[in-house]
Formats: sequence, C-alpha cells, structure tokens
Amino acid sequence: MVERSQALESLTVEERIALMGRLWDSLDPADSAPVAGALAAELHDREVEADASPDAGILWSALRNELRARNG
Repeated sequence: MVERSQALESLTVEERIALMGRLWDSLDPADSAPVAGALAAELHDREVEADASPDAGILWSALRNELRARNG
C-alpha cells in the first residue's frame, strides 16, 4: 500500500478525482472480477452517456447539502 505523501495531500479534490480515474483506466479488465454481460453493457452505456454530457450531473457538494437539508 502506498503511504500518503505531501504530494497527494497537496492535490485539489478535482486533481484527486482525475488521478483516481487514471488509475482506474490503467487496470486491465482481464485482471478484474468477472462482470455479467448485462451489467457490463449497462456500465458501458452509462459511461458513454456520461462522456457525451459531462455537465449533466450535479456536484457532489450540492447533492450532499441537499441530503443534509432533508435530514435536518
């Protein structure tokens, strides 16, 4: 396991998310756990949709605030 470093701690949230994405993309699907065909197709469709409309979602901070407001 990699120890936390000052370099990691200095990254912004956006940079950390981008790093996670790069790490995820670097994994070889053949080395991962098997995924049922229907689930793989659904995940692919969602990825294509997200890539086509990257601004369609809402920020995590906005969702978190909304959930906190609902729960008092």
